[in-house]
Amino acid sequence: MPCFSSLLAVLGGLFTFATGNPVVDSRSTDAAAPFSPASIINALGVGLVKDINAIITLDSLVTNEISINFDVQNPLPIELTLDSVSAVAGLNGTIFATFSHTFPFPGLVVNPLGTKNSGTINNVSLPQGTVASLAIIPFGVLDLPDTNANIRALTIAGIGGIPIALDGLVQTSVPTTFNLDLD
Repeated sequence: MPCFSSLLAVLGGLFTFATGNPVVDSRSTDAAAPFSPASIINALGVGLVKDINAIITLDSLVTNEISINFDVQNPLPIELTLDSVSAVAGLNGTIFATFSHTFPFPGLVVNPLGTKNSGTINNVSLPQGTVASLAIIPFGVLDLPDTNANIRALTIAGIGGIPIALDGLVQTSVPTTFNLDLD
């Protein structure tokens, strides 16, 4: 039951911020910033990314880019639609991957209390290079120290909803599978 009350607190926070502004922006520098939707999600430890799959190819050795997909989990009893996301991923304070992605219309629709895969996202940059990044494979996890997402709450089949900017989401030890596609 404590988990359900935490989810209700997140839902209440999202509605509270959404009622005063048509777009909720957690980048605000005013006194309300500690109570932004992203800070509430971070404080409750409600991670939105369930797991990550990284696909490393032979071309990755030359381009220093990989493809990924990830599962988004919706802990709320309402539909959420993810319009765009940008993130950095790493381990032990070192950034190993960065990307920005905009989902095609109507966005990535995640059903209430459900999970949805992002689909393949290409051109994920490896700032340390592919060879140096291979060292993190045995750990099987990635940290997401700075994720920014534009979502809409209360959508219906991805249409409408209340826009909410979630800036500064943080997640640690996200289960990660590294697939070596060397064909």
